[in-house]
Amino acid sequence: MSSLAPRLAVYLVADPDLARVDLPLAVHQALDGGCTAVQLRAKHLTDRAMLTLARNIREMCRAYKTLFVVNDRLDIALACGADGVHLGVDDLPVADARRVGQQAGRPDLIIGYSPETDEQAAIAASEGVDYLGVGPVFGTASKPDAGEAIGLETLRRRAAKTTIPVIGIGGIETRNAASVIGAGAVGVAVVGAILRTDDPRNAARTLVETVSSAEAQRW
Repeated sequence: MSSLAPRLAVYLVADPDLARVDLPLAVHQALDGGCTAVQLRAKHLTDRAMLTLARNIREMCRAYKTLFVVNDRLDIALACGADGVHLGVDDLPVADARRVGQQAGRPDLIIGYSPETDEQAAIAASEGVDYLGVGPVFGTASKPDAGEAIGLETLRRRAAKTTIPVIGIGGIETRNAASVIGAGAVGVAVVGAILRTDDPRNAARTLVETVSSAEAQRW
C-alpha cells in the first residue's frame, strides 16, 4: 500500500460556501476529530482572500500533521506552502503542474486528480499523479456540476485498474462510507457529512471510526 494512503482515509473538502459555521472553526473541529486530509475548495473568493484562508488552514493542518491540498489552484497551493494540489479534467494538465512544481522547488508536491473516465484515470496515473478522486459515487448536492452518480461498481473497477490510491467522493456519509472502502477506495472525501453538521468534530470522529473498521475488515 502507498505510504500516502493512510493520510487519505477521511478527506475533508473544505468549501466556505457550504460550511454551516465559520470554515476555519469547522476545519479545526474536524481536525480535532481525526480528519486525515483537508482540501480547500473556494470557487468564489478573490485570490487574496483565498490565499489568506489557505495559509490559515495550512497552519492548522501542520499543527495536526494532516495533509493539506488546494483545489484547482496550483499558484495558491505553491504560494501558501500546501502539501499539494488537486486537479480536474479542465484544470492545468498534470504534466505541466508537475513541471511547475519542480521549477518552484517543490518536487515533492502531491498531485491529486479527478478523472471522468477510465482512460483519463489511466493517463493520469501514467503522468505521475499521487492519488485519484473518483466520483460522484452517490448523488451529491455539494457540487452542482459533479454529474451523474457513477456507483460502487465503477469505483471498484477504477480502483482495481490502478496501483495508486483511490478515494471515493460524492454523496458519502457515515451510513455508506464502509461500502466505498469495500469497493477498493483507501478513503472517503466528504463535504456535507462534516461541514453541514452541528458538530464537525464528532462527525469526523465517527467517519474515522467507520473507515478504520471497514479497512480492517477488508484486510
